[in-house]
Amino acid sequence: MFLAIKEIKHEKLRYGLIVLMIFLISYLIFMLSSLAIGLSSQNTQAIESWNTQRVVLNKNSNINMNQSVLTKEDLKNFKMTKKDAVVGELGIVAKAKGHQSVSAQFLGIKKDQFIYKDQDLVAGKKAKKTNEVTVDSSFKDQGYHLGDKISLNGSSKKYKIVGFVNNAKINIAPIVYGRFATWKKLRMAAPNVAASAVISQNSKLDFNYKDAKTYSVEKFISELPGYTAQNMTFDLMIGFLFVISLIVIAVFLYILTMQKMHNFAVMRAQGIPSKTLISATISQSIILVVIGVIIGLILMWLTALLLPDAVPVKFTPLIALGGTVGMLLMGIIGSLIPIRSILKVDPAKAIGE
Repeated sequence: MFLAIKEIKHEKLRYGLIVLMIFLISYLIFMLSSLAIGLSSQNTQAIESWNTQRVVLNKNSNINMNQSVLTKEDLKNFKMTKKDAVVGELGIVAKAKGHQSVSAQFLGIKKDQFIYKDQDLVAGKKAKKTNEVTVDSSFKDQGYHLGDKISLNGSSKKYKIVGFVNNAKINIAPIVYGRFATWKKLRMAAPNVAASAVISQNSKLDFNYKDAKTYSVEKFISELPGYTAQNMTFDLMIGFLFVISLIVIAVFLYILTMQKMHNFAVMRAQGIPSKTLISATISQSIILVVIGVIIGLILMWLTALLLPDAVPVKFTPLIALGGTVGMLLMGIIGSLIPIRSILKVDPAKAIGE
């Protein structure tokens, strides 16, 4: 370790460039990971806030709640409990005079069921009348306030915003919670339509009748439009960044090792064992990675504080720990590449004897 530190101090520019590369890569890993978690969270915020365990949908809906229609006949034998709630979902465009239009999802819910009761209000109250709605807190970012009256899908009827709710997004779109009767009217549902889905907190629910089929919450989430593709894309990019960090560290250390072969030969001739030289090389890599990652962590923390709420970045301790451990592993593996050259040093030939 002493030898590694002395060499880094002596060659500040060379090793500073390596630290710069490691910092940039680690910062990008932290940023992409935070963005991936943030976007993933916006896909599932509402589902998680409901503590969903099972979802009953129309079996022909492609596991998509927006496309699902359950009839009264489908749910005829379903025994509702306090852990079950029927919902009606409909894609809408909300608009208030003097404000921008907001693409959202309208969720019709019933007052006596847990989704209505468990709304996490940050302002206002729950909607009690058919002309009242509560909306996701992101509506505030678009300039909406309590008391604003919005139209849905361009209809002439106005709905008053009486509350703002936390964690009310599904598939990235903000949710507008309203009465179940309002959903049926907006959808122009037939009299026999019962709901879009049944959301259940009962992990043992397995109801299948007529066109109704029960899915696990994991299956339901994985089938959200774009959800799996989005996560796989981010995972692939982050994986490539780790590979790039491995290549950068390995190449830099290999070049530096080749440039120091004469010095290694002299030290070997003086009786310094190969173990010490190898330890110094690995220690150098660890020190450089630690410095670069720490700078990356600090900058990422500042970035997360300064970015507006509209940017879905979620920097968590797990991301910091995972990124740090991953970079350290890449650094250690990268430092093993030049070791073979160090072990093959011939003191007599390298010194010229």
